[in-house]
Amino acid sequence: MGKLWEQLGQDLVTAMKAKDALTLSVLRMAKAAMTHLAIEKKKDVLDDAEIIDVLSKQLKQRKESYEAFTQGGRTELAQKEQSEMAILEKYLPKQLDTSELEILIKQAIKDSGAQSKADMGKLMGVLMPKIKGRADGKIVNQMIQSFLV
Repeated sequence: MGKLWEQLGQDLVTAMKAKDALTLSVLRMAKAAMTHLAIEKKKDVLDDAEIIDVLSKQLKQRKESYEAFTQGGRTELAQKEQSEMAILEKYLPKQLDTSELEILIKQAIKDSGAQSKADMGKLMGVLMPKIKGRADGKIVNQMIQSFLV
């Protein structure tokens, strides 16, 4: 059993005892998504990399909802999404800042020999294992576009 799975379980119990409805709700949804994926993969428990992948997807969904609520002027719902994002971010690896990401992208371009946007697949194959779960895909894509002609 992975460390992250155990941590989520412990935090779920803590949230129940503390009657922290928001954390409880977020963790239950995350655990349900993980259980669903485990059933799909015919596994008892996911490893930490798979859990990070599930949590990243959950975070992305909340970011999209946050943006939609903000644009729609629904500040109370946007704040709830922001609170849920903060809970999920505690379980994800530290996000790379722009300068760290730039260094990794430049190194991946060099390693893959990518020269144009046509080489994007090759470049992503080299880059993604290094940044998976540590950077927003949209930002990575925008940065790569600025480096490739």
